[in-house]
Parts: sequence; structure tokens; C-alpha cells
Amino acid sequence: MSPVTRAPSTTTDDGRSTRWEDHREARRAELVRVARRVVHHQGPDVSMDDIAAAGGTSKSIVYRYFTDKDGLQLAVAGAVVADIRDALDEAATGASTPRDALRGMVGTYLEMIESSPHVYAFVTRGGSVGHFLDSVTELVAEPFVRALGAADDADGVRLWAAGAVGFVRGTGERWLAGGGSAAADREDVATRVAAWLWAGPVGALSRERTTRPADPAPPD
Repeated sequence: MSPVTRAPSTTTDDGRSTRWEDHREARRAELVRVARRVVHHQGPDVSMDDIAAAGGTSKSIVYRYFTDKDGLQLAVAGAVVADIRDALDEAATGASTPRDALRGMVGTYLEMIESSPHVYAFVTRGGSVGHFLDSVTELVAEPFVRALGAADDADGVRLWAAGAVGFVRGTGERWLAGGGSAAADREDVATRVAAWLWAGPVGALSRERTTRPADPAPPD
């Protein structure tokens, strides 16, 4: 009598596979945190060797998880976007009006890039910049799409958000390059940028001129 052939059990294999995937994701997340910390302290030009050493491993092992430095940049950018999402959501939901939400979101963005300019430079260079800006654009558009409702021009809001993110990025980088760091200075920049985005720079500036007290007439 021939022995009975049984189908191999996949329970153990599936369990091992799940544990391996969990371990891989945990290790990958840890390497992203290490990379972010090293970039924060050493600058955006840090080498993969430096990141591997800080993670207690070798460069070849890091490449197993991210393929190349561009892959690591994308992974770090994803972690940064997740943090920005939480911060922007908090700023938007805590505001009493859409204009206040915009002001809070601009201020939050400036505060986050100021807190770690090296990481910001790292995730907005090379192949990762498009992914980073597209993700932030969606984050900026979300509260305004919700406020308008599905029947309104959500695509138009996203177009505005894309322009807004580009504008805030440009002004934020110019501000950082000029050495802006004081909280009061950041608040002033955020207020100005939000006003320009809300009403347009020409309109906002013209209203500032009309409401500004006139200079006293020179003495005779």
C-alpha cells in the first residue's frame, strides 16, 4: 500500500513569512529614522556609509532595503510627509475660518522646514522632490476640498494648492537663506504669505498702503 501523500501545510511558512515581513518593515523604518537623524545633524550631503555606520550595519545591507540613495531619500520624504500631514491637519482643524486655516498651515510648514533645514534639503533634491511636493500639495488641498464639498470645483482647488505649495516653498527657502530664525519673524512671514495667497500680492499690498497712516506734512 502506497503511503498517503499529504499537501504540505502552509501555516508555518505563512507565519514565518509574516514575521519576516514585519521584521523587514521594522528594520526599514528604523533605518529611515537613523538616516533622518544623521542628515539632521550632518547635512544633506551625508554618505550612505555614514548612515550605515550610524545604523550599526553596512552599506550593502542598507541597499537591500532601499536599492540606492534615491530610494532612501523617497523613504525619508515619506516619513517627513507623514509628520507634515499630522501637523497640517491639526492646524487646519483647529482654525475657525478657511483663511485662518491657511495661515496656520503656512506657519506650520515654515516651522517644520526651519526646525530641520538639512532634512528639508535632503528630501527636496534629486528624484524625491516631485514626490514630496505632490504629497504636500494634496495635504494642503484636502481641508479646502472638504470645505467646498463634492459639488464644487475640487480640481480647481488642487490647482490652487499646487501653486500655493510652490509659492510657499519659494518664499520659505528665500527666508531660510536670509537667516530667518526668530519665531516672531516666522510668524510675520507666515501672515504675509497667507495674505498674499488668499487675496493676491497686489491686492494685499494695495490694501496695506490705503490703511497705512499718511506721513505728516513737512514743516513750512
